[in-house]
Amino acid sequence: MPPSSPENKGIVRATTRLLVPVDPERFPVRVCPGLPGQCENRRTRARAPEPQFNTEKLTLLAHDQGGAAKAGKPAAPAPAAPASASASASAGEPASAPAASPTPAPAATPAAPAEAARPAAAVVACTEAGPFDEGDARRFENRLAPLDLGARMSRQEVQAQDVKSWLVNIPPQPTREAAERKAAELRELGVTDFYIMPADSPMKFAISLGMFKTESGAQTMLANLNKQGVHTARVTPRGPLTTHFVYRLRNLDQPARERVVAITERFDGISVGNCGAAKP
Repeated sequence: MPPSSPENKGIVRATTRLLVPVDPERFPVRVCPGLPGQCENRRTRARAPEPQFNTEKLTLLAHDQGGAAKAGKPAAPAPAAPASASASASAGEPASAPAASPTPAPAATPAAPAEAARPAAAVVACTEAGPFDEGDARRFENRLAPLDLGARMSRQEVQAQDVKSWLVNIPPQPTREAAERKAAELRELGVTDFYIMPADSPMKFAISLGMFKTESGAQTMLANLNKQGVHTARVTPRGPLTTHFVYRLRNLDQPARERVVAITERFDGISVGNCGAAKP
């Protein structure tokens, strides 16, 4: 069959898939049963479009319900609206929001108990240390400087003996004759090394038993005399009277007082205590 025959054109037109909608009332469609010469023109009635959805049976699903339906699980029923809201909606009035429950006020935080008052540190009204000679007084003040005592520290001058030696002796006797009798007693005890001091001596009619440069040496001699039966002997420091210094320190707390005591222990012949206790 020639390709340009009308039958071939009809066949091609009928078997071609239309990509655009065609109005059958305006454009006749040539239908061929498949045999040449049997094609005819027909006007196809337009059929009403079939409904795609049954709107009466549509059910709106929430997002989570839709996921459950896809998974094959029954969807949980949507929560029922409050009755008051339904009544208001049916009456055409906007539903009022449920009244917010009052937020309870935060409980008052109990006040922290007041700290127990700490007992005040003990304060010593007046501490006295001395006597110091001029050189020791300067060293003592330098060591007290970190305490920053200021006006709380004062010093006074006193006349004190500058000890150079220690004398083991029997105290001065009232007369020369009394001193001679005491010397006779010493000879009877076996003590022969002694000396009766003259009348113009500061220790008039005393009996000297030995002079020592250290106090420990004098104390050893005294112990030996006691063993021999001499019980009236004593040790007396010797030296000229010179100017010394006694310090008074007021209102010291316990740590500061302990520091002062530790400092005075580095000096020989120094006493420390409450005011009036330091002996020149």
